[in-house]
Amino acid sequence: MPGVALPSARTIARHLSRADPILARLIRRGGPTTLPTRGAGFPILAQSILFQQISGAAGASIVRRLRAAHGGPRFPPPEWFLKVSPKTLRASGVSPQKTRYLRDLATHVVERRLNLRTLSRASDEDVIARLTDILGIGLWTAQMYLIFSLHRPDVFPAGDLGVRNAVGRAWKYRVVPSVKTVERKAVRWAPFRSHAAFYLWRSLDPSVAA
Repeated sequence: MPGVALPSARTIARHLSRADPILARLIRRGGPTTLPTRGAGFPILAQSILFQQISGAAGASIVRRLRAAHGGPRFPPPEWFLKVSPKTLRASGVSPQKTRYLRDLATHVVERRLNLRTLSRASDEDVIARLTDILGIGLWTAQMYLIFSLHRPDVFPAGDLGVRNAVGRAWKYRVVPSVKTVERKAVRWAPFRSHAAFYLWRSLDPSVAA
């Protein structure tokens, strides 16, 4: 729940380990860990749009060019995206479709249809509803914002391919398990399914812990 202090990483890891012996093995490999943070607010949501369907290096390059176009070291504010020309955005590497998405996000923020301050106090369901109302932001992006920006403990992105692959590998499925199969397995991991998802991702790529 918003505003409720979470138990320690060790306590959460102990709960998950008792709930599921296979997940316990994954946790032991790297030890208990807290969820990393990606920051919050307009820059994070805007960058989640910019990085869609491109490499991390390409996304980082676009972010650098947008900062240069804005003329400052920080990511441009929402107001800038509403007044800058499409030509400038295109020169920075932003596609016409993503320009539409960024401007829709900026409009939501400027017109306070999306209040990022009160978002941190909203329920998980309300956060998802508000974010997916914006062009270019779907369920997965909203879930990532809940997990890594708002640090909500019990969000489970069952549709994430990494999560499904990790479950398939750890539980020795012959094919990638379905979303419903993964959802059923995750029931026992409540109320810390965000943390379970992170341990699953880490099992595929230990570098995510960094």
